[in-house]
Amino acid sequence: MAASIAALSLPALAGEAEVRKALGNIMREEGKIVSLQKVSYGNLYEVVLSNGDLVYVDDKGSFLLMGQIVDLKTKKNVTAARESELSRVNIAELPLNQAVKQVRGSGKRTLITFEDPNCSYCKKLAKELKDLKDTTIYTFMIPILTPDSMDKSRNIWCAKDRAASWNDWMTENKAPVDAQCDNPITKNAEMARKYRITGTPTMFLADGSRLGGYLPPAELEKAISEAESKAKTGK
Repeated sequence: MAASIAALSLPALAGEAEVRKALGNIMREEGKIVSLQKVSYGNLYEVVLSNGDLVYVDDKGSFLLMGQIVDLKTKKNVTAARESELSRVNIAELPLNQAVKQVRGSGKRTLITFEDPNCSYCKKLAKELKDLKDTTIYTFMIPILTPDSMDKSRNIWCAKDRAASWNDWMTENKAPVDAQCDNPITKNAEMARKYRITGTPTMFLADGSRLGGYLPPAELEKAISEAESKAKTGK
C-alpha cells in the first residue's frame, strides 16, 4: 500500500484556519480545498481537493498524509469508503435526455453509463448488456479517447434509431452513417469533467454510487440489484 508523508510548517495545536493556509501554500498544483473537517480517527483532518483527491493532515499541523487509511480492527479501508461516498451523484440531477436510452424487459432497474465509442472495454460491456434483465440503460457518450470519438458520438446521436446505431457499432463494428444534428455530446463531455470522469466505462447505479471501469456480468448484476434496494429503502 503506497502512501507518502510530507512535513508542514504549522504551529502546535493548529486549527482549521492554519491547516487551510499551509495546504494552500503547498497544494496549488493538486487543486483547491473543497472541504476540510476533523475526523474521528487518527487525530486527523480530512481534506478533499478540487481534483477529487483525499488527503489528511494531523491535528498538530505537522504532517500531510497522502495514501489509504485502513482500520486494523475492522480491516475496513476508510479512505476507499469515503472516496466512494464522495463520488456519488444525485441521479435526479442528471440530464437523462442527453443519453442514449435502452430498456431491457420491464426496465424497472437503472444503469447509467459514460462511454466513449472507441473504448474497447465499453464494447465488451455493450455485448454483455444485451442479456441484462429488467433494466433501463442510459448511456452518455463522451469523446475522450481518439479524435474521431466526437464524430462517431455525433453520428450515433443523430441516427434515426440511436440505440440501434450504438449497438450496431459497439457489438457488430458497423460504423454509424455520417449525420449532422443538434447534439449534446459537448455538454456530456463538460458534465464528465464536472464529475471527474476520466476513464470509460464509468457507471452509476440507482443509489448514485459509482462504478469505475468494467465489471464482469455477475458482479454488475449484483451491484445493480443492491443499489436498487438501497435506493428504495434509503439505506
